[in-house]
Amino acid sequence: MSSNNSRFFDEMAKFMSNAAGAAQGLRKEIDQMVQTQVERVLNNLNVVRREDFEVVRAMAEKARTENAALSARLAEVEKKMNVN
Repeated sequence: MSSNNSRFFDEMAKFMSNAAGAAQGLRKEIDQMVQTQVERVLNNLNVVRREDFEVVRAMAEKARTENAALSARLAEVEKKMNVN
C-alpha cells in the first residue's frame, strides 16, 4: 500500500509541476498580448515615446541656454552702441 501512496504522490507532484509550467507559459503569453494591445492603442493615440520626449526636452533646454547667452550678448552690444 505504501508503494501505491508513493506512486500517487509522485503522479500528483508531476501533475502540479506540469500545471505550474502551463500556468507560467499562459501568463507570459497573456502579458505579451496585453503589451501588444497597449502599444497599438498608444500608437493610435499618437502618444510620444519617453525616449523621443527626452531628446526633444534636451534640445529645448539647449536652445533656452543658447537664447539666454545670445540675449546677454545682444544687450551688451546694444549698450556699447548707445555709449558711442
